[in-house]
Amino acid sequence: MAKRYLILEDGSAYPGEGFGAGATTSGEVIFNLNLLGYQETITDQIYHNQIIVFAQPAIGNVGINHDSYESILPTAKGMVVRDLTNISTNRLSKLSLDEFLRQHNIPGISGIDTRHLIRKLRTAGPIKGSIVDVADAHAFDQLNATVLTNRQVDQVATPKPYPNPDTGKNVVVIDFGLKHGILRQLSERRCNVTVLPWTASAQDVLNLDPDGVLLSTGPGSPLDLGAGVLDMIREVQAEIPLFAIGLGHELFALANGAELTALPVEYHGSSHPIRRIITNDVIYATQGQGYAVTAKSIDRDRLITTYVDLINGTVQGLRHRDFPAFSVQFFADGAPGPHESRDLFDEFMEAMTSREG
Repeated sequence: MAKRYLILEDGSAYPGEGFGAGATTSGEVIFNLNLLGYQETITDQIYHNQIIVFAQPAIGNVGINHDSYESILPTAKGMVVRDLTNISTNRLSKLSLDEFLRQHNIPGISGIDTRHLIRKLRTAGPIKGSIVDVADAHAFDQLNATVLTNRQVDQVATPKPYPNPDTGKNVVVIDFGLKHGILRQLSERRCNVTVLPWTASAQDVLNLDPDGVLLSTGPGSPLDLGAGVLDMIREVQAEIPLFAIGLGHELFALANGAELTALPVEYHGSSHPIRRIITNDVIYATQGQGYAVTAKSIDRDRLITTYVDLINGTVQGLRHRDFPAFSVQFFADGAPGPHESRDLFDEFMEAMTSREG
C-alpha cells in the first residue's frame, strides 16, 4: 500500500497507508462511533461528500455482503481507519473492503491515530479535509480553495419516481437520500411502496392515494431545501398518516413551527441512551445528526416531544397533537443496529390501519 496523507484545513497532516481507490478527494471530515456496521455506514447517503473517521480500530474484518447496502452507489468521499483487515472469514462476504472502495472510486487511509484525530474533531467542529498523495503547500491550497456544496439532497435523491411493489399498504416514501434499511422494514410489512423525489408536491403525493407517507433520511441541512417541502408536509400530514426519520424529522419540525440548531459537533453513533417519554424506558438507536430541534421553539399546542437524548438533551422524537403524524431523529430501521426502535414501523402500520377504520 502506498503512503498517503489526510490533511485538514487547519494545516495538520496525518500520514498513513492508502487503500481502496487512489483518488484525491476532499470533503467534510466527521467521525463515527459505531463499533459495527461499517458497510451500512459507508453506503448511507447521509455521508455524501464526507470523509468518515471510524472510532472502531479494526475495520474490514467482515468484508462486504449483499445484505448490508444502504444505497447502490455510495457517495462518501473517504474512509479513515486505524487498522485495515482485508481478510474475512464471514461466509456472507462477497468481496473485501479494499475491492469495494476501488469499485466506487473511494479512497481510504489506514494507520491513522484515530483516537487523537477524533479528539481534535470533537473540539474543532466541522472541518474540511483531503486524502492526498503529498502533503505539500499545493495540496493545502487546493483544499482551502474547495467549496463544499449545500445541494447534497439534489445529488443523492432519486430524480424520478420508482416502485418497490408488494401487496399490502400503499406507502409513498419521499426520498431525501433514502436508506435501504427503510425499504427493508416496509417490505417486511408487505407495504406496496412508491418512492417519489423530494421535489414532489402534496398533489403528487395525494394523486397516488397512499395509506401513509414516510419522509426519509438524507444529508445536509434541512434549511437549504426551501419552503416548498414544508408546504407539502403541512398539506399531507392533515390528510394521511405520516412518519418522518432523520432529515425528514427535522423538516417535519420546521413545517410545524419549530426551529433548528446546528450542533457544534455532529454526532454519529449508537451509544447515547434515548428516553421514550411516554413509558420512561430507555432505548439505543443509531444516530447521525448535525442539527437538532430547539426544544424551546416547539409549539406545545401542535407538537409533543416523544423521545429525548439523555446525553446531550436533544429532542429525538415528535408527535402531532391533531394528526396521525410523528417523527424521530434517530434511524428507526436499525441499519446498522441496535434494533430496539423498529417497532416504530409497526406504529406507522397501526396508524394506517386506524385511518381505514
